Amino acid sequence: MVTPTLARPRPKAPAPAVGTPRPRARRVRYALTVVGFLLPSAVPLALFTVYPMIGALWTSLHEWNLLSDMRWVGLGNYAALLQDPETHRAFGNTLYYIAGYLPIVYVGGLFLALALNAAIPGRNLLRGVYFLPVVTSWIVVAIVWRWLLNPSNGVVNHVLGLLGVDGPGWWTDPTWAMPSIILASAWKDLGFVMIILLAGLQLIPEELYEAATLDGAGWWRRLVSVTLPMLSPTTFFVLVISLINGFQVFDQVYAMTGGGPAGASTVVVQQIYDLTFRYGSAGMASALSWLLFALVMLVTLVQIRGQRRWVHYA
Repeated sequence: MVTPTLARPRPKAPAPAVGTPRPRARRVRYALTVVGFLLPSAVPLALFTVYPMIGALWTSLHEWNLLSDMRWVGLGNYAALLQDPETHRAFGNTLYYIAGYLPIVYVGGLFLALALNAAIPGRNLLRGVYFLPVVTSWIVVAIVWRWLLNPSNGVVNHVLGLLGVDGPGWWTDPTWAMPSIILASAWKDLGFVMIILLAGLQLIPEELYEAATLDGAGWWRRLVSVTLPMLSPTTFFVLVISLINGFQVFDQVYAMTGGGPAGASTVVVQQIYDLTFRYGSAGMASALSWLLFALVMLVTLVQIRGQRRWVHYA
């Protein structure tokens, strides 16, 4: 005969000590602490970013000239923009700018970062010199580059003439207006990309290069098999930031060409500015800004999705 075994009573959880907050109270206190630290940044973000975005979305559904009362048009502004050839050209010019600017600024920044990461005399001074254009006003940079690229008496065309080459019209020529802006933009932003990539290079363990050298890897093989894979998180950050800045390009266009000649360098933000302050169509401008926001968000999400295949986090 089998004697049934009596179930043992489960031990009771020890009561919290006097003065010790319960788990729920700890969570509430932690949440309040987080909110307290976030408020100094969250309040300005809500006032100067979130609220204007919501206001722009509401404005995009109306026809408004900034003076009279708003008139509801629904999605009419969006439909008109999607059928407007000027909008198509502005987006095309913006993509043209990004396609030329991004490779130059990344490859140039990587070259400078590799050079200034080596033990060369005066490298700290050179880092400061190359970073100086980043903190320079775009008005100053635009004046300098308009002078350098002046078709008649600019330094660049003068040097090309000494080499027997006829210089182009640069910012006065519809064909060369956007390349002029790309050159000026890449020159100004090289220092920023260089500093970010230089920080990434200094995080790569020296042991990896030593092991690759022992295996007989040369400079190019070490660059391809060690430097670029280990630098991929930094590269991803640079590409995301540079693409977002590229879609929002405006200062250099406005200062150098004003969108001309004949609209050859008009970009999306330039058109938003013109629609608002030149043509008094704030509703259309708000709709265009939201179309640009949607495109930037889509491109960023694609980048984040695709980074899983090529970004290697150590």
